[in-house]
Amino acid sequence: MKGKTAIAGVGRTPYSRAKPDERILTVDEYIAWAAELALESAGMSKKDFDGQGFAVSHAEAAHTVNWASATAENLGLSPKSILRGDQGGASAASLLVRASAMIEAGVVDRFLIVGADTPLTIPSIAPGLPLSPERTRGVYWDFQGPFGVMGATAQFAMSQRRYMEQAGITEQQLGKIASTTRYHASLNPGAIYRTPYDVEEYMASRMLSDPIRLYDCVPMVNGGLAYIVTSAKTARAAVERPAFMLGHAELNNYYAGPRSHPDITGTGFIETGPEAFAMAGITPKDVDVFLPYDDYPFVVMLQLEHYGFCKRGEGGQYVENTDFTFRGDLPLSTDGGQLSGGQPGGAIGGFMPIVEAVTQIRGEGGERQVKDAQIALASGFGGITYGRNARSCVSIVFGQEG
Repeated sequence: MKGKTAIAGVGRTPYSRAKPDERILTVDEYIAWAAELALESAGMSKKDFDGQGFAVSHAEAAHTVNWASATAENLGLSPKSILRGDQGGASAASLLVRASAMIEAGVVDRFLIVGADTPLTIPSIAPGLPLSPERTRGVYWDFQGPFGVMGATAQFAMSQRRYMEQAGITEQQLGKIASTTRYHASLNPGAIYRTPYDVEEYMASRMLSDPIRLYDCVPMVNGGLAYIVTSAKTARAAVERPAFMLGHAELNNYYAGPRSHPDITGTGFIETGPEAFAMAGITPKDVDVFLPYDDYPFVVMLQLEHYGFCKRGEGGQYVENTDFTFRGDLPLSTDGGQLSGGQPGGAIGGFMPIVEAVTQIRGEGGERQVKDAQIALASGFGGITYGRNARSCVSIVFGQEG
């Protein structure tokens, strides 16, 4: 599939923290807005997607469920093929792989892929709805909820503590990742938090679930994102510089080690990284900009190890010795990532690495643009499992040439 498809357009709405002075939009309105921005970016119109492909990433908040066919109806589209993603933060990347396969198979020529969520706007008619329906049943309530594990921060705190003990990771090393993403956010007008902070300020932020601090956590926002993937031929005709998909790999429900007692610091990126690199014909040294799914700094550090930027267990030292700014050794989360840019409902945050990868490849990063960015690596990370790490891990390599 190398170079057979490309992203021709992307859209990201302004984010909202749903403050009293901000306009409140619905999920459907955010999807329409993001789709309009992506169409404009690709020089296309809605009519270009009648008889083509359409995909929707599920909204995570229980009150914002959006069905793909109903969303197509709301937008006035008549697609030939419809896909829906339900792999949390891996959904956007997973949909890209599936849409690209259908394009290469000749089923359609292009896909409009959208996602939005409004977790901060709970309707008064039904207060107290859970953030994610899966947390009302199954493994979560069997083994975690009854003992006070009430969300992602508490769940990830256990994995982070194990990782810190195993590899000798320090809070200062994690703080470098967090403060670097905030620096990049200060250069991105679309980021929700743009005031830089240093490692000392990171260390001074309050503890939420030991060892995770306030500045380790993503700020939830309302917002929408979209992208358009087409055949390479159509992308070349539509825009001056498409972002070609050069490599990809996906793995779900990965166990690092024996199933009876797996290593909770292992992720599926251990396997999807090398596979995506092999398809693209590159190595980690060829990556010009890295856009990881970054809901917590330690998740970024794990990926640095698992993708092979450094050896396993050496992530802390690698972070200390590497310049991650957009002018540095390995530009990281150049839009501010989710840590400072904002996370629209968890699942939709997975669009952000893809949108920023395309932005960098097309040379549209403005103040944060990485010079001569030709290869971008983006990841999708979805689901928090019990006794393991990420449920779904998707790796995508983008490049300028198909």
